Amino acid sequence: MFRQVLGTYPTGVAIVTALDHENGLVAMVVGSFTSVSLDPPLVGFLPEKKSGRWAGIARSGRFCVNVLGSDQQELCRRIATRGSGIQADADFSLSERGLPVIPDAVAQIECDIHSVLDAGDHYFVLGSVIDLRVSREQDPMLFHRGRYGSFAEIR
Repeated sequence: MFRQVLGTYPTGVAIVTALDHENGLVAMVVGSFTSVSLDPPLVGFLPEKKSGRWAGIARSGRFCVNVLGSDQQELCRRIATRGSGIQADADFSLSERGLPVIPDAVAQIECDIHSVLDAGDHYFVLGSVIDLRVSREQDPMLFHRGRYGSFAEIR
């Protein structure tokens, strides 16, 4: 019932990336990304505690949130279904700060890990924003009731 009820609330879709010094590029699809604070600028996401992908991001101490466009469903599915979380074949480049970014994502938000809070079977990761940008104009990818979709304006 919990999953069914909360599935009625749509979320945006993003890929959190980091460079794990042990394993290289790590990428994790999240539907839990949120803005937290304007002053200081903080964002957050909620990875599962047992996630190996989260472990790689945590080791790096920083991450980039890549906001996906509605036209990036194939990339989203490819990253989400990988077992290891190590994405050596993902299209990415390094930012000026050395963080992996997906160049054709709608936006990128680079962060240092500010804090990690216990949240049941998840963590609530707070990130201090160190840089951000909009890369292209495109409707965001949304996730609702187990399906991907896009934004439709109500007129």
